[in-house]
Amino acid sequence: MPVAVLFARSHQQIVQLVTLCRQYKVPIISRGAGTGTTGATVPDKGGIILSFERMNQIIKIDPANRLISTEPGVTNQAIQKAAGAHNFFWAPDPTSSAVCTVGGNLAYNSAGPRAVKYGTTRDNVLELTLVTGKADTLHTGVKTTKGVVGYDLTRLLIGSEGTLGIITAATLKLIPVSDDKRTLQISYDSIHSAAQAVSDIMAQPIIPCALEFIDKHAIDMIRDYSSAHLPVNAGAMLMVELDGSKSALDEGLQAIISAAKNKGCLAVNQAQSKEEIKALWGSRKALSPALRKIAPKKINEDVVVPVSRIPELIKGLDQLSKKYAIPIVNFGHAGNGNIHVNLLTDPDDAQLQIKALDCLEEMFRLVLDLDGTLSGEHGIGLVKKNYVAKELDSVSLAYMKAIKQQFDPDNILNPGKSFPD
Repeated sequence: MPVAVLFARSHQQIVQLVTLCRQYKVPIISRGAGTGTTGATVPDKGGIILSFERMNQIIKIDPANRLISTEPGVTNQAIQKAAGAHNFFWAPDPTSSAVCTVGGNLAYNSAGPRAVKYGTTRDNVLELTLVTGKADTLHTGVKTTKGVVGYDLTRLLIGSEGTLGIITAATLKLIPVSDDKRTLQISYDSIHSAAQAVSDIMAQPIIPCALEFIDKHAIDMIRDYSSAHLPVNAGAMLMVELDGSKSALDEGLQAIISAAKNKGCLAVNQAQSKEEIKALWGSRKALSPALRKIAPKKINEDVVVPVSRIPELIKGLDQLSKKYAIPIVNFGHAGNGNIHVNLLTDPDDAQLQIKALDCLEEMFRLVLDLDGTLSGEHGIGLVKKNYVAKELDSVSLAYMKAIKQQFDPDNILNPGKSFPD
């Protein structure tokens, strides 16, 4: 539990708060809606939770320059609605978009399905205003899509989990809504066939705006939660979405279908109505909530490997599941190699938990051997920090800790997160 919860309403309040907390060495943990999965907003060192629930105003929409300025407590969904009124959208689209906040998206570099074509949060933010651990007000970035004056502090701060500064305002880059979309559901006899298809699809000149992978266990799990027609007896399923001008879409669609039809392909179905598309995406977004109901204490990872190595990752995960006798459910943003790996285990069973942690250790080793990374969008927080040194060498960690020292010399901003103790 924190010592206190404070509800910020203005930038200047936060400047005053950091000044006091620096004087008395009190930790500050910035918090949006608390939808993160790695414990980055848990006050394990005590201190103050700084909630942004009440800094929830959109400051300005500028359609002519394709940007929107906002406070950090505004939800992702509210940004999409405001941008949509001008026929634009913001690229990040995490599963929790209805409730997660812009500040949280910035803290984790959240992404979602559209990142395969439009990039992550880091690629879609122009400016930040923040308060550092010294109580300095810092402005980063530019309002233009080009700009190379000075170091790129904006990209550094995004994904830093509140350890370098407290963001009080952000200018986001907007993208025009496409003329049309095509949505495909493609089923395969095995996860290996589907994984190979992902690699083949991503080798095509046309880039899908979403390419989602769902294994057999996940398909069976969400059948009761979905109004979409889900394949029966399939080993895996892909959801592929293309957007663009109507004239170019049909040609691109045929190229994608041709690449997807390998020997293990069972069926290719195109959604024919807005209702079918909504039902398909509803199925995909039901996965995380459904898993939490079935296995509330599951171990949830979001590893990333190069797209061409997804078949090796899936094969390796299958072998680990058998070796440790632990069910592993896989789904995620396969278009950029970001697979959500869920170990269905029970931490209350001491022996099973030892097996699960051994399995996790071996899984991370597999990912790094495949030139991958331990987290794509869930961040590090508390639960992954002791694995960070497996990916980053001592020189890199030393430079990062020096950056932290420069921004936050008294270590009051979310201490104990992101890096090994």
